[in-house]
Amino acid sequence: MTRMTFAEAARCALAAEMRRDPLVWALGEDLVQGGIFGQYKGLAGEFGTDRIVSTPISESTIMGAGLGAALCGTRPVIEMRIADFTLCAMDELVSQIAKVRYMFGGQGRAALVVRMPQGMWRNSAAQHSQCLEAWLTHIPGLVVVAPGTPADAAGLLAAAIRSDDPVVLMEPKNLWTTEGEVPDDITPVPFGIARHAAEGDALTVVTWSATVPVVEQAARESGIACDVFDLRSLWPWDEAAVVASVRRTGRLLVVHEAVTVSGFGAEIVARVVEGVGPGGLRAIERLGAPRAPVPFSPPLEDAMRITPARVAQAIRRVANT
Repeated sequence: MTRMTFAEAARCALAAEMRRDPLVWALGEDLVQGGIFGQYKGLAGEFGTDRIVSTPISESTIMGAGLGAALCGTRPVIEMRIADFTLCAMDELVSQIAKVRYMFGGQGRAALVVRMPQGMWRNSAAQHSQCLEAWLTHIPGLVVVAPGTPADAAGLLAAAIRSDDPVVLMEPKNLWTTEGEVPDDITPVPFGIARHAAEGDALTVVTWSATVPVVEQAARESGIACDVFDLRSLWPWDEAAVVASVRRTGRLLVVHEAVTVSGFGAEIVARVVEGVGPGGLRAIERLGAPRAPVPFSPPLEDAMRITPARVAQAIRRVANT
């Protein structure tokens, strides 16, 4: 095991996959310079500018070029820089990449990865801080992945690159510099299997991505024995593990960075209610952002953040209901 940052872990995983498979390559803005978070730093020197490709500023062109290259048999990693910029390329992603295997009866496959760093980053403001995971889990044909630790940043990226389906990798911007233990031999982390981050009988807490370390800290500090799950992938997601836990605890708290209204937490609550029945739950709560644009002002931005204190309060509320 080696201790490294989230960005370093992702960079090591991509480099390992590019050494393993010469058909893997990456394209996006400023990749040769290392990417805006340093997640491509040094890769152009090792693999050359034919495999680490800096593109013009045109998200729809980048997405479309990645699709064409995938249909020709390569395995592109498409970099969107920030998830919000994907909105300029939504037709290529939703109507083409997600549908191509179905539309052509399996004769063509979009075996590609779309990396979308998302969420709050200091002073990124309203057009650079959104969490779009609920939109994308709604689209048939897409796998949606949301790592919350450096080890999973590496393992899930490796799995995404080897997948024959298009994978949207939603990397939390606020965790790029966080450190954790990463296996020296990076192996793919399978989709749809949650990480059981803590065990307890008082309530079940479900989270993913940027709120993973926040929830783990809150669970430790709350004094409540929580059963904590880091979903790691949102489609597919580990419904069986979550429902089994709620059957035991009878209480559920879902925590995410995205806006609460119509967030993926609503899907989790609905599926858990269907799984355990209305009589199987004593308390449910969702904790997310208000339905408001993220402000530039640091104090206002902080007011919207999911903090360990807010999560600990919610844990105590649900546990004592």
